[in-house]
Amino acid sequence: MHQLILMRHAKAERARDDESDHARALSPSGRAAAIRMRTSLKALGIEPDVVLISSARRTRETLDCIAFWDDQPNIDVLDALYMAPASRLLEILAALRETVRSVMVIGHNPGLHDLALQLAAGAAQPGPAHLLLDRSFPTARMAEFLVLTPWRELCAPRSRLQRIVDPPPEA
Repeated sequence: MHQLILMRHAKAERARDDESDHARALSPSGRAAAIRMRTSLKALGIEPDVVLISSARRTRETLDCIAFWDDQPNIDVLDALYMAPASRLLEILAALRETVRSVMVIGHNPGLHDLALQLAAGAAQPGPAHLLLDRSFPTARMAEFLVLTPWRELCAPRSRLQRIVDPPPEA
């Protein structure tokens, strides 16, 4: 069995006229939300072996804000994750070594949301997490899946949505 954590980057600033979408930084509220997510991830014991992140600035900054791990995971920054559709995300995950027990993907919508919906579609009895997932996949949201197959066979009937986690409200 494997653990798959899909996380959307935190809220980013709007692009300036002279700035590419790829170069957008986290907004102050996005940075604060990602830091609050770190507390949730730590409380849940989310400690991936591998973190795959888009090369976009906002995903790298999100990782900087959420990282708390004593044992640093292997971090792969991939251009291929930037705005990747669900089909490309599946290809990337299928290439993981079987020794990878837990992977976190920090990326972008609509690909992340589409992949999460595909993987959750096999549930016999959808629960509250499925209802949250059906509505949207907002910034800094995390979806955790239990994967019952080898990575190369990742598909809906053999994955289980465990939980959806959003940043806790500001204190």
